Amino acid sequence: MGGQACVFYGAAEFSRNTDLAILAEADNLDRLSAALRELDAEVIAVPPFHADYLLRGHAVHFRCAHPEARGMRVDVMARMRGVDDFGALWSRRTEIEAPDGSTVDLLGIEDLVRAKKTQRDKDWPMVRRLVESHYFAGRADPTAQAIAFWLRELRTPELLVEVGRTHPGPCRAAETTRPLLGFAASGDLDRLRAALRDEEDAERAAERAYWAPLRAELTMLRHGDAGGQRGR
Repeated sequence: MGGQACVFYGAAEFSRNTDLAILAEADNLDRLSAALRELDAEVIAVPPFHADYLLRGHAVHFRCAHPEARGMRVDVMARMRGVDDFGALWSRRTEIEAPDGSTVDLLGIEDLVRAKKTQRDKDWPMVRRLVESHYFAGRADPTAQAIAFWLRELRTPELLVEVGRTHPGPCRAAETTRPLLGFAASGDLDRLRAALRDEEDAERAAERAYWAPLRAELTMLRHGDAGGQRGR
């Protein structure tokens, strides 16, 4: 669900981390624990690896010491702002076959885009590249679902204008939930750029508000005010 998934989708990102969205149920966490032990992975920060923290929206961070994965960081999450629960994510996953014949399950691109709408500066160019890549790959023969996705998520003003002019009906319909599409339909690039900046600012503010209580809890954990760390 992170940089590695972006690479698969053609929006290249250099990443030393592996980010995983997981099902935070007891049996599954036991399997994950066994896999992490094989990697000689240890928790490197608060919170500890416990279902309660994952279900409240925290990420748990590991560092691998196995010779074949030395230094690799693995971050796991079970809940993210604005993103559906694991069952829905799993039903929409993208399956990629690796060169060795194994299958890699990726967060579906629409879910990945939603998950990348964070307060971090580096994530917003990636959102833009992910949707651009999807658009360039499918614009010659688009599905209705793809058009709806582009109208909902494209962040490149010129491409939004192009989609609005090519698909005026869907653009008018989508304008009710994304008003800035009115500027795309009229070709007003200056106002469209300003509206896209406002949209991003609003998402960043929502992300900061979402994380505020979680960060406060992490601060208490670092100072030992939450009853100590509970390990699995």
